[in-house]
Amino acid sequence: MTQLAPTRPTYPSISPKAYEHPADRAATAALGSIPFLDKVLKKLSELQFERAFQQQLLADSVLLGPRQLPDTYYSFVGALDALDVPARPDLYVVRSLDMNAMTVGSGKPVVILNSGMVRGVPAEQLTGVLAHEVGHVLSDHVHYSTVMWILQRLLSAQLAPMGRLPLQAVLLVLLEWYRCAELSCDRAATLVVDDPLILCRLMMHTAGGGASGLDLDAFLQQCTDYNETEDFLARPGRWITELNRTHPYTVRRVGELMRWVREGDFDRIRSGSYVRRGQEPPPSDQLKSATEHYRKRFMEILDRVAGGVRRMADQLADWIRPEGGGGGAERN
Repeated sequence: MTQLAPTRPTYPSISPKAYEHPADRAATAALGSIPFLDKVLKKLSELQFERAFQQQLLADSVLLGPRQLPDTYYSFVGALDALDVPARPDLYVVRSLDMNAMTVGSGKPVVILNSGMVRGVPAEQLTGVLAHEVGHVLSDHVHYSTVMWILQRLLSAQLAPMGRLPLQAVLLVLLEWYRCAELSCDRAATLVVDDPLILCRLMMHTAGGGASGLDLDAFLQQCTDYNETEDFLARPGRWITELNRTHPYTVRRVGELMRWVREGDFDRIRSGSYVRRGQEPPPSDQLKSATEHYRKRFMEILDRVAGGVRRMADQLADWIRPEGGGGGAERN
């Protein structure tokens, strides 16, 4: 079986806490602290959309393996090995010109590459894409991200089971969380490819639609200019323009990644000094403070869009009952 190049390090038993962005850790904790939200997310995950989507993948996409795009497949296996991920998700290529990838499946995750991404970036950058998705698997982002995917499709198809506003509010909260999760996976990908500039080139190429002749130094200067104008985490003004996006703006992602590298965490983890699974430290006071920050932000979104958690609970109460009235979930 083909492995990653021997010069690239591997990280036995690495915990996602070793590389997680503080915003991701805090936002994930905040999601679990909001009353009633877990019940809504659980009900959404019970819908049969995930199962139907998996069947669609089998019917109308290509499952990669040793005989289907083997270089891409073994890069994926190498990323799983580098981060010592116990799970072995399936990898599919779907027909789409968008330069994108995603991981879905709260039960059994699957990684999906758009054909535009496969054609649009060099092999080393495609490894970064795959490693980014592996980061989602290791960080266990897939439950919330799958519910987010279901909500996006329900709302876009006008199939919301109990009115748009309550579920639109939940989607906005999940999108805010997911943008934080993306920052962690940029770090995971950098550990696998062993070079932050590869990730920066990847993000430049995807932002530029794969155009040839792009200059990385000029793009890094663009990112510096943007991030020095307004700090990504300290000042919330620009986040409003990202509300409906799954990903943070590219210049912010690059800025956050390079700050992590400059602060020395990348080299520290490469040297073998990192948190192992089962050895995660207890939450710090700083994390608790950040969690409260995101909890307040999520509650503000729910309040503005759905009239608050209490009103949302009243609107969705019948739908989320275990005995199920009007949920629209398909039953076996």
